[in-house]
Amino acid sequence: MKRFHVHVHVDDVGKSIAFYSKLFAAEPTRVESDYAKWMLEDPRINFAISTRGQGTGVDHLGFQTDDAAELAELKARAEAADMALLDQGETTCCYARSEKHWVTDPQGIAWEHFHTLGNVPVFGEGKAEAASAEGSACCAPRAPRGKPIGIAVNSNSSCC
Repeated sequence: MKRFHVHVHVDDVGKSIAFYSKLFAAEPTRVESDYAKWMLEDPRINFAISTRGQGTGVDHLGFQTDDAAELAELKARAEAADMALLDQGETTCCYARSEKHWVTDPQGIAWEHFHTLGNVPVFGEGKAEAASAEGSACCAPRAPRGKPIGIAVNSNSSCC
């Protein structure tokens, strides 16, 4: 079963952990000095925050799969829809080793599809670390393939 994924840039991990822990009525499953992640079951979501990236707001969306077959299915759907696909293969990012690929919607929003293979003690390695140092959380591709969503909350805006 797939799990929806959201990654948000924050300016203060501690304050954000306190807020989201109350909002979700759950403590994070992983906490680092620059990162935290909640693996919620209701709703089934992988919600991550980090101080890496430019500005605050939503960086990218995605789906985490439980196995390689689900990941292959997502990849096949993307390829069948003629979506530009960036296949990173096995990579280390966001304190995890994963098999992943990226697609970008017509608005330029990056969608990460990944299968986590295990935890690691560092945020990223190699190209992934270089990408995150340049302002991209979890190695999201940059324009033209993708851009951080950067949605800041505006209490005066209407919403559905």
